[in-house]
Amino acid sequence: MEQRIFAGITVAILLLSSLLLYINNDEEQNDNYYTGDNGLVPVWERVNQNFNTTGSYSYTLVPGQYNINGPESIFIDVDLPDSELGCTITDDCEVHLGLWLPDVPNGTKIPVIADVGPYYDDGDVDALTPANRLGKFLIENMVPYGYAVAQVSVFGTGMSNHCMDFMGLSEQIGIDAAVTWLGTQEWSNGNVGIVGKSYDGTTPWQAAMFGNPHLKTIIPISGLIGVHDLMWKNGSMEARGLAMHNGVYGSFGWDGDSEDWQTVCRGYAEGYANGPAAYLAGDEVNYAGNTYWTDRHFLERTIQNYNGSIYFIHGMQDWNVDPHMAFPAYKQLQDAGFEIKGLFGQWGHHYPDRPGDHNGMAEGRGAEAYPQSVRYDWAQDLLEWFNYYLYDGNMKPALHVEMQDNMGGWRVEQTWPVDDRELLKLPIGEGLNVVSGSGLVGPTNTLTLETDIFENETRISGMPTFHVDVTIPPGQTSGHLYIELSIAGGIHLGHGVMDLRYHEGGRECGQPCTVTGTVNAKMEMFALDVVIPAGKALELVVSQTNDDYIPSPVSSGYVTIGTNQNSVLTLPIIDRGPNDLFMPPIWYDEEI
Repeated sequence: MEQRIFAGITVAILLLSSLLLYINNDEEQNDNYYTGDNGLVPVWERVNQNFNTTGSYSYTLVPGQYNINGPESIFIDVDLPDSELGCTITDDCEVHLGLWLPDVPNGTKIPVIADVGPYYDDGDVDALTPANRLGKFLIENMVPYGYAVAQVSVFGTGMSNHCMDFMGLSEQIGIDAAVTWLGTQEWSNGNVGIVGKSYDGTTPWQAAMFGNPHLKTIIPISGLIGVHDLMWKNGSMEARGLAMHNGVYGSFGWDGDSEDWQTVCRGYAEGYANGPAAYLAGDEVNYAGNTYWTDRHFLERTIQNYNGSIYFIHGMQDWNVDPHMAFPAYKQLQDAGFEIKGLFGQWGHHYPDRPGDHNGMAEGRGAEAYPQSVRYDWAQDLLEWFNYYLYDGNMKPALHVEMQDNMGGWRVEQTWPVDDRELLKLPIGEGLNVVSGSGLVGPTNTLTLETDIFENETRISGMPTFHVDVTIPPGQTSGHLYIELSIAGGIHLGHGVMDLRYHEGGRECGQPCTVTGTVNAKMEMFALDVVIPAGKALELVVSQTNDDYIPSPVSSGYVTIGTNQNSVLTLPIIDRGPNDLFMPPIWYDEEI
């Protein structure tokens, strides 16, 4: 009993230490801020706190008090179905992780933060070395505050055996096994959180599908809610969709050792056929019992089974993992009752706090929002989030959206897209005018449209639509469109894409999956939050394709756009002004 009381007192000290340390520190240097009703400093007041704004990434306001022990090398036994082949043939399936622990008093129960992915010793350091991607940041910032940090290799990568299943069933089961192990150790308080970016930002969604009672929070950063969901938009495929599994990640399982034969597993074999098949069809080719793509869709099962919180982070200029992985998923999760917070800045495929990445953004693709995009308060933000959801603290973080517009302004919203937006409809001939082109669109022909001048500064926030009449010529069964919205004579604002077999929008195509004659293509752009300066007009260019989208062979011909009132550009407009914006703690330079 005495040991349990002592451990409980220690946990309370861990929870209070971050608050007491930085309040005492700031009282000595700067007291020009206030705390909210939850006992935490609101995000708009952090600019008045003494954050370190000179590093290559963010730090907590004050370092934690515990020394760092580790790493320990851990192998976890995983029970896979025999149908997965690979390591199941020899019944020795193992997932490997590196583990760092705080030097806390004996008997103290601590939570775990994990970064799970394929890159340890496959494109980055091994799992026993703090990774520059995120592990080093987590170990330096969180272990001294009483958190364990684990770097976990998915199957077929690092020191984990089996094959590179590319987000399939084997990988999902392996991640769930790691969560269970981390949550059931003698030193663990039973609470696990998973955080990571890109592939490592997808593993949190995979873990959440199982409803594991130890998984209390996930922080997906530019992660996938589904594999097909990412690489196909309205039936249109990104170039990498053809060979993402075997061409990009499949080689991770081949390293010249005695376990290379385990790469012969079910998911690896299926990957060869499903990329080309989905390219031709545009959908998930769920025929004859094929479940390759549906096995790799995570959002629906997360909504059904997960019982934890979500801190959703995505770059609004991320064209590696596009923003349609965040929207409308954010509102779906919010409507489903999850405790959820969002952080959405005008960075690319990056972490929120890396100036060395943010300063490389192109004009019209995030450059205008730098350096305000860099969130040097992010480590503190994560600490407050983990203290509440992993240490069962009593200071609950604000559950809101922090959205940055393309000019750098940050504001707080209760959801996104916001509920008070108004729709500005601009039909061709009534506010949207033909500037060049006859309406014929194909490999060498485009159509350029332009709006009237906006007299006042105007904010577009959400997913604009372009519902446009399109005629497919006789003998052709589809077509392909790409639209780009920009300031007339100025910067890019947003874009959208569609295979016309999917002219109703979405991911389902009727059978037979063909289209002829004239249809109204209901195109939706990727999420954007942008400012139109007063005195400027918008330009909309309609072409066959751009960026890295590849029209299917049946969709590569010419089509004709109806330049009539049935073709309508709709802009979601919000009313926000300077008083709605806040400035985070940022790095300044006299030349900026």
